[in-house]
Amino acid sequence: ILLMLLLLSFGCGPKKGIVTKKKNENKRTEKVEVKTTETPDKEDVEEVVAKPPSSTDQYIATYAEIAKTEMRKSKIPASITLAQGILESGSGRGRLAVEANNHFGIKCHGWTGAKIYHDDDRSQECFRKYRHASSSYEDHSEFLTGRKRYADLFKLKQDDYKGWAKGLKAAGYATDRKYPQKLISLIERYELYKYDEEVLGKNDLEIVRVNGGTTVHIVNKGDTLYSLSKRYNTTVDAIKSLNRLNSNDLAIGQELKIPN
Repeated sequence: ILLMLLLLSFGCGPKKGIVTKKKNENKRTEKVEVKTTETPDKEDVEEVVAKPPSSTDQYIATYAEIAKTEMRKSKIPASITLAQGILESGSGRGRLAVEANNHFGIKCHGWTGAKIYHDDDRSQECFRKYRHASSSYEDHSEFLTGRKRYADLFKLKQDDYKGWAKGLKAAGYATDRKYPQKLISLIERYELYKYDEEVLGKNDLEIVRVNGGTTVHIVNKGDTLYSLSKRYNTTVDAIKSLNRLNSNDLAIGQELKIPN
């Protein structure tokens, strides 16, 4: 009986020692992707700095108005004047420009004013020296208009910058065989022809010809009867009479017949 009781007690008891579990059993590993937005440190952010204007851009901004003024007076395209100034003066950084305000490499040639000596085709050649850069621009205009060898240039249209570039070389302004190409390249790269258009009033509207060759001008911004009379080599009264105008007032887009 005692033996049976002992067997029963062992058979009904807990079986903690019999059943074992693996240490990592029933554990699940989940891979969770977490998206985070991090703010980079200031050192890691590339600072965006506006590109400063080039020396050529600064040169154009400084002298464009002077070139346009000279174009109105002398009929030399502003684009050609600016391109020559850029090329001859190294965008205003060359020695002649810095020390002598000479932006066009004009040599003495009977000059009675101040002088500077500089190596060019030959050693220590004589170049003109000016008090102000604007005087160099004025003298450039006088230099071209006052010499017969440049006379053919003024037969060209004022917006024909390619013809002017080639004509300057043909007239002996420079010895560089690629001088015309260099001028044209500068004019087109920096869109200097726009200054010619501003002076000629071609920014928005163009001149048209109708009725058997009669010139009809479409009034553009800035046009006046006086400016048109000078442009077409006529008089204010002649324009007013032909168009039956009672006043000098003009409207943009207005069509005006120009006396032949």
